[in-house]
Amino acid sequence: MPARSSLTRLFLLALLLTGLASAAFAAGGGGHGEEVNFPLPLESYGDHGSGSILDTLKGRIAAEPFNLVATVIFFLAIVHTFLTAKFRHWAHEVEHEHAEKLKARRASEPDTDYDEDGRPDEVSFKGQILHFLGEVEAVFGIWVLVLVSALAIDKGWGTVVDYIDYGVNYTEPMFVVVIMAMASSRPVLRFARICLSAIASIGKRSIGAWWLSILIVGPVLGSFITEPAAMTIAALLLARQFYDLKPSPKFAYATIGLLFVNISVGGTFTHFAAPPVLMVAGPWEWNMPYMFTHFGWKALIGIIIATAVYYVIFKKEFKIMEERAKQEQSQSSKSRDGEPVPAWITFVQLMFMAWTVFVAHHPAFFIGGFLFFLAFAQATAHHQAKIDLKPPLLVGFFLAGLVTHGGLQGWWIEPVLKSLGEVPLFTGATVLTAFNDNAAITYLATLVPGFTEELKYAVVAGAVTGGGLTVIANAPNPAGQSILQRYFPSGVSPLGLLAGALFPTLVMSACFLLFGTL
Repeated sequence: MPARSSLTRLFLLALLLTGLASAAFAAGGGGHGEEVNFPLPLESYGDHGSGSILDTLKGRIAAEPFNLVATVIFFLAIVHTFLTAKFRHWAHEVEHEHAEKLKARRASEPDTDYDEDGRPDEVSFKGQILHFLGEVEAVFGIWVLVLVSALAIDKGWGTVVDYIDYGVNYTEPMFVVVIMAMASSRPVLRFARICLSAIASIGKRSIGAWWLSILIVGPVLGSFITEPAAMTIAALLLARQFYDLKPSPKFAYATIGLLFVNISVGGTFTHFAAPPVLMVAGPWEWNMPYMFTHFGWKALIGIIIATAVYYVIFKKEFKIMEERAKQEQSQSSKSRDGEPVPAWITFVQLMFMAWTVFVAHHPAFFIGGFLFFLAFAQATAHHQAKIDLKPPLLVGFFLAGLVTHGGLQGWWIEPVLKSLGEVPLFTGATVLTAFNDNAAITYLATLVPGFTEELKYAVVAGAVTGGGLTVIANAPNPAGQSILQRYFPSGVSPLGLLAGALFPTLVMSACFLLFGTL
């Protein structure tokens, strides 16, 4: 890699690490501890649900004009996520043009110094910036800079500090970084593969059997090891057992859409593993038996039906991929599993994951545990694969940016939720989830007074049902997209993901609505 290219990447990584360090400081409560007066508490508007939604929103904009500014910036960030492929295309064009200029320069200036690969020691800074703008994980962080600048101009730097320090909870982004790094370690992945291999053996470990096992069992595990961990393991196993065999683009999008939906609803067997459920479990006193009897078994039925239908639709493609897998096995005599991992090492790393899940709401504990985990991984390096922290850090950066924007959207989401009946509320929560993290939707629902059990059920069911429609709809989705996006030539298209997730979303909707609050 050219020296300047390395410096550019180091600069961008330093920027990312600085952002995450600031998030960690904010989550730890660093600051002077004064009461936060921005954004305005929802009850301070005094509209009490009077008038139409439009009148309520107009009144709230009049009371706090920055509400509109924050929401416009947030929706511009969403639009940016749809344009990331275009930015990457522009980046390739700029770099190609730059390479041609360097080639001409090399011909005209034979005495120019070159690196060991024979390339001029120069890169296109413009191309690198366009690549950065084309990274989905960077989008919301980039637009946080716009948001912070606007907020500082309108209300001063002190308000910015107060909002970041006390108005936003960055625990979830930090947790995702830690659990994603642990779940992607070689001992944990090998253990997960052995367990799922036993289930896939029922179907003679065919490609279809692996696909069914990962997409049905993996999401249900999310109720016990948390959704981000289940997403990481399921996505990595799908990459190895499925996407490496080059499915058609249509099948590739159907699978990632199904994965996102199944993970979103698969965490509803318990009250502690899915972020949208976690937001309401305490205020509404929902425990594990309640979650299983009201949500879990319905989610399982939906997962099985949606996965089975996709299996039947793409059954012919499984046969093609089976032949491709046999050809690859005949051409390679090396085992894809590598050397076995001692059982005690696997056990210790599973205990690290269990500790992280146990203290998931206490950053000081799980970050401390993560440091011990890294030390253990270094001490047992001969049984480990290289722990790549870049994907977890980027996903954490994505979620940190998302929650920073999302914290300023309650002014319009809350009155929308309050104005809807049971079925419209379910539909509204499903649609709103596509444009905001579903945990934010359910959190805002806890602030609405007078919700009946039916309305509580509707908003949570709708939020988890819509969790696969977009990459921002559910916290684990960026982790899955980060792992699988290399199998999509132009990156994961938001419209392609929506198309792949639409049918499973409709199936989940039918299951939750038809069975109601039974």
